[in-house]
Amino acid sequence: MIVRLLKSKLHRARVTGGDVNYEGSLTISSDLMEAVGILPYEKVLVGNMANGERFETYAIPGARGKGEIVLNGGAALLGKKGDLVTIMTFADLPAKEAASHEPRKATLQEGNRLPRG
Repeated sequence: MIVRLLKSKLHRARVTGGDVNYEGSLTISSDLMEAVGILPYEKVLVGNMANGERFETYAIPGARGKGEIVLNGGAALLGKKGDLVTIMTFADLPAKEAASHEPRKATLQEGNRLPRG
């Protein structure tokens, strides 16, 4: 049996911008992606806490240390600068591996900074 589980989560990420004319995706500062194991071009599920929208797109790395969370393409119509979002990825694992799986998670601080420690 294969089980789909949470792989990565960035919680309380604040949207820093949007570009409806971009080809589509979600720009995330590369240091944030690395912290929770989100890969470039990996499919992400985004939940917008400000308006309840949920959408899927893919992640592209942004400038390291800048705290970028940018809605691109059609996703730019589903949120606005300042909205809080949760960004998630999932993995399909065999049931035996799933029993001990721990997702990589971070609740972001002001300015989309990683928590200390």
